[in-house]
Amino acid sequence: MSLVRLHTFIEVYRQRSISAAARALNLTQPAVSQHINGLEVAVGRPLFERQVHGVVPTAAADDLAADIGSSLDIAESALSSARARSMDVSGTLQIIGHADFMAEKLSGELLPLLESGIRVHMHTGDGSLVAQMVLEGHCDLGITAHAITDERLKGEVIFRDRVIAVASPQVAHRLQQATDFANGLINEPLLAYDLKLSLIDHWLDKNRIPYQTLLPTVVGQDLRGQRSLLCRGFGWTVMPEFLCREQIAQGDLVTLPAPVGDTEIRYHLLWLPSALRQPRIAHARQVLIRQLKSSATDD
Repeated sequence: MSLVRLHTFIEVYRQRSISAAARALNLTQPAVSQHINGLEVAVGRPLFERQVHGVVPTAAADDLAADIGSSLDIAESALSSARARSMDVSGTLQIIGHADFMAEKLSGELLPLLESGIRVHMHTGDGSLVAQMVLEGHCDLGITAHAITDERLKGEVIFRDRVIAVASPQVAHRLQQATDFANGLINEPLLAYDLKLSLIDHWLDKNRIPYQTLLPTVVGQDLRGQRSLLCRGFGWTVMPEFLCREQIAQGDLVTLPAPVGDTEIRYHLLWLPSALRQPRIAHARQVLIRQLKSSATDD
C-alpha cells in the first residue's frame, strides 16, 4: 500500500466525505476516489459505503484505521517539522483560544515564532467555537480548556494549573467570621465564566458544597474582568492560579480555603492533522508545545 493512498484513506475516514478530504488534501475529488478504489482493490474489501451526503466507513475501514493508529500522524508531523527547519516558514498564523489565556499566557511565548518571520493573528472564543474554527480551516491552531471530543481533531495538553477560589481580603474576612463557610460562600455574589458555572461547579462538587440554586451575579468569558471586580472588594469566583497569582502576592486578593481541596485545569493545543503538511503550522505547533510546557515547569 502506498503512503499516498493511506494518507487519503485516513483523511476520508476522518472527514466522512470525499469532497471534504479532497479540499483538505488539495486534491481533486476524482483523484481521492481513485486512491480509495486502489486501496480497496489492495485489501480486497470495500472500505466505504457511498451515500448522498458523504461516506460511511465499513468494518474493514474501521479495522484498517485501528491498525494504522497514530503512526501516520507521527510520521507526518516529524516530516513537516524537518521541512520547516529547511524552508521559509514566514507567513500568517491564525490561532484562537480563551481571551484571558491568550493575553496572559500565550502572548509571552510567541517571540520565537515572531523572530522566525511568522505573523500571528490571535482570535478569541470558547471551547465550541475554537473547535469549529479549526475544523472549518478558519484558524490553524486552537487552544481550549475543554476536552477534545471530535475525532477529526488532534490535541495535546500544553499547560496545567491549579484552580482556586479567590476573593478580596474583606470578603475573605467576612467568610472567616461566618458560622457556616459553605452557606456564607453561597450567599456572597458570584462572578462566573458562564451560566453553567464552568470551573466553579467542579470546585464546589469536590468540596461538597451544594449549589443547585446558585446564580452568578456577573457572567463574562474573560476572567480578567472578574478579577478586576474582585480586587475592588466585590464577590468571589474560582479561576486558574496563573490569573491571580500576582494579585495574591500584592495582597489585593486572597485564596479562600478549600474544605477538601482545589481542582485542576488543562489547556489543550488542537489542530487538524492535515494542516501539519504546511511547514509553518507544523513549526508553530512544535514551538508552542515546547514553550508552553516549559513555562508551566517554570511556574
